[in-house]
Amino acid sequence: MDITGQVAIVTGSAAGVGAATARLFAAKGCNVVINYSRSEDDAKETQAACEAEGVETLLVKADVGDDAQCRRMVAETMDKWGRVDALVNNAGTTKYVEHDDLEGLMPEDFEHIFRINVFGVYQMTRAVTPHMKAAGQGAVVNVSSIAGVYGAGSSVAYAASKGAVNTMTLSLARALAPEIRVNAICPGFISGRWQAAGMGSTEKYEARVAAVERGTPLRRANSPEDIAETILWFVEGARWVTGETLLVDAGSHL
Repeated sequence: MDITGQVAIVTGSAAGVGAATARLFAAKGCNVVINYSRSEDDAKETQAACEAEGVETLLVKADVGDDAQCRRMVAETMDKWGRVDALVNNAGTTKYVEHDDLEGLMPEDFEHIFRINVFGVYQMTRAVTPHMKAAGQGAVVNVSSIAGVYGAGSSVAYAASKGAVNTMTLSLARALAPEIRVNAICPGFISGRWQAAGMGSTEKYEARVAAVERGTPLRRANSPEDIAETILWFVEGARWVTGETLLVDAGSHL
């Protein structure tokens, strides 16, 4: 499917997977909504890279955990282009806590993580649904994690939130068919600034990358660009796929 001239909203697209996805969509001729909540400079850099591909962009500061801001982002998209063809629910957050440290997570930690990772996915999907339904087509891709499959990852709260995203993907795929396809991508370890910051030191991060590269069958730590390619496939190529949760982890689950 040719996505030239279409419109995609990519939440959390200032940096990392979101930025890589926005740039890749732009390279395919798709107009892009670049969303951020804090990192304005990074978001503007992503915007410039997308516009260099010859497409139009819309820069929107919005917290996906707030329903009113989700609806505003979609309304601004419709005001500019009159359409929204794809939604990539990429915005996410976590707190790094060892899973056996049960005192390390408080109710407010779960509330914050679920507000972004789960409520944000639901609210953004709800906001685009009437427009995609009216157009007779649309694709939603939820950026989940293998943490939601295996109960691993940066914290119990994060793993639980991604498990919820996987289940919600199934529910929404049933509810929004046949016009809207809803799928989730479940990456393994992704190299880059987000992981490095979470681990707290360059040494720990580099050791983790090396361990992933040694321990996965494909001998690779995913890059943001690797994940973006699979997200694009769900929008551009997987015309008859919905309700899928695809593990993209260089085979680490084997």
